[in-house]
Amino acid sequence: CCEDRFVDGWDLECEFNNTDHRTELNGVEQLIVRRGQPFTINLHLRSGEYQPGGSALNLTVETGNCPQPSDQYGTRASFGLTDQIDTSRWSAAVTSPPGYMVSLSICSPPDAPIGRWRLTLGQGGLVEFVLLYNPWCTGDVVYMDSEEKLMEYVLAQDGIIFRGSWKYLIPTPWNFGQFEDGILEACLRILEMNPKCLRNPGKDASGRKNPIYVSRVLSAMVNCNDDKGVLLGRWTDDYDGGVSPLSWKGSVEILRNWDTNACQPVRFGQCWVFAAVACSVSRALGIPCRVVTNYNSAHDTNSNLVIERYVDENGQVVQKSRDMIWNYHCWVENWMTRPDLKPGFDGWQAMDPTPQEKSEGVYCCGPIPLKAIKEGELTYKYDAPFVFAEVNADVHTFMKHKDGTTEKIISSVQVGLKISTKSVGSDRREDITHLYKYPEGSDEEREAFTKANHQNKLLQQQENAGLLIAIKVSAEMRKGCDFDVFAVVTNNTPNGKKCRLVFGSRAVSYNGILGENCGFKDLLNVALAPGEEKRVPLRMNYSKYAENLTEDNLIRLAALLLDYGTREAYLAVRNVVLENPEIKVRILGEPKENRKLAAEITLQNPLPVPLQNCCFTVEGSNLTGGQIITEKLNSTVEPGQDAKVKIYFTPTHSGQRKLVVDFDSNKLCHVKGYRNVIIGK
Repeated sequence: CCEDRFVDGWDLECEFNNTDHRTELNGVEQLIVRRGQPFTINLHLRSGEYQPGGSALNLTVETGNCPQPSDQYGTRASFGLTDQIDTSRWSAAVTSPPGYMVSLSICSPPDAPIGRWRLTLGQGGLVEFVLLYNPWCTGDVVYMDSEEKLMEYVLAQDGIIFRGSWKYLIPTPWNFGQFEDGILEACLRILEMNPKCLRNPGKDASGRKNPIYVSRVLSAMVNCNDDKGVLLGRWTDDYDGGVSPLSWKGSVEILRNWDTNACQPVRFGQCWVFAAVACSVSRALGIPCRVVTNYNSAHDTNSNLVIERYVDENGQVVQKSRDMIWNYHCWVENWMTRPDLKPGFDGWQAMDPTPQEKSEGVYCCGPIPLKAIKEGELTYKYDAPFVFAEVNADVHTFMKHKDGTTEKIISSVQVGLKISTKSVGSDRREDITHLYKYPEGSDEEREAFTKANHQNKLLQQQENAGLLIAIKVSAEMRKGCDFDVFAVVTNNTPNGKKCRLVFGSRAVSYNGILGENCGFKDLLNVALAPGEEKRVPLRMNYSKYAENLTEDNLIRLAALLLDYGTREAYLAVRNVVLENPEIKVRILGEPKENRKLAAEITLQNPLPVPLQNCCFTVEGSNLTGGQIITEKLNSTVEPGQDAKVKIYFTPTHSGQRKLVVDFDSNKLCHVKGYRNVIIGK
């Protein structure tokens, strides 16, 4: 008879188990497994042979951060050997023939809490392991039935985040790096440092069964507004004590900085950084996740589903309301079922870690099913009204006169445009607007608004087929160049019109905060014959806009048309993005695992002034060893000349990887680029 006290040692088979559980990229020094799936431990007996039916072994598992683990709350379980594994509960079975070494197959239930666990092998010792969500397991609520999607939304360590404007979408590379050294430890520490865990660790540990609960915790902990969270947000140009959010190329440095600096917030983040870090943590824990971008994103501060904007008599925004329209806003979607809601609301759930408004007293948002937003189900958990407004709010524009009076003006501004995410298996953009809203003007859209107890926005748009104003732009608007933009005025009435046209431009940040003037024109007497169209140019000179641009390279154009006859005002607004130069990356040599590789990186100076203090930084999951490579140029780069460096790195794993590049200088900053590198074995 071989009782548990005769266990002399054990082998956790980390390499085999981690590979089988798709966690080997975390390393094979620690046992990391997914719930609802068996893993193997080999026991070495002190004496005697194992004989089926004649041997006893008692096993106990307990969550690692729970002071009083409980069978009732799923944070503890005791079990013995059975003939075969039961994947619905904690169970163990012998899979080896009689002998001096016993192979145990052990399985957790598919709803076990994730995190650190301890396994006690009778009197034979203690085994520690990490348990993650398992989207490959049909019994797990994060189950996803497509291997291709799982490769993208769980295992992909890099990706594309869309920025820019809805007229000019900019794909920005990002290194999620969820399997890099130390990142899983940082993610588990995020769970352990959350206020709910600190207040009641037992209840929190039990709550980790549920990805709804964990997603909500992550939404709060990725920002530091209420807790020892990861990132501090800043939406001004003052980044003293930290770095510009545009400096980050990936999540690895951010999570390591937070983890190694006593959980002090990393400075600074903005929406795409918050979303990217949340995506890294979600994927690390096993929740399928993707970053999405909503263009013309409404920030409704008073929950009335209406954005009120005020402009002065020159068409420039005056800040009277906290409501804003962000040029774009990023959040994440996590994949899970929603057993807490009626059927039909499983799948992608929106979750936003950017601190904007409080939810249940904390700066967090979501998760809320995309279908609930689309159907106008605003009573569903969590934070449906806020997300609904981001993609569906009405926009009311008022002119504020010098005497203090206001009047509503005609403006065709829509929110929730070109909602975008990276396509599965490629860097192309996937438009997912249809997952959030029905087509404009459809019966379904009207029904959704009625359900949301909100007046149909189609009825609130004042249609006018008389005077029209629009803004057209040049085909190429590169940073460093002079170019023209145009106000296009059309008179569709049978009568001649006399109007005033005010056409201005100002620097603007992506979240709608206005900067300095970049060009202005005021035409007091614009005459329009019946049916006539006029194009009025506004010259954008580099010498004028260069010093005023924010890091976002955005200029807001506003054209205000006043009809002297009817006293009606018409407003057209458009944000334009100035294009940065392309970073060219040329791979030198054949990319192979564990073989040194070189890349030549080039950027041509597009500005009419020299560039100094030029610096390229490079990183990539499984390419640069989890480190950032920096190469500085000692020489000045004159207009039209190339800044060029050669960097060396050693890939550690085969497959397609993203080499992410950033360029900085005294006059040209945060230029992003990347190159997909296919690494052979």
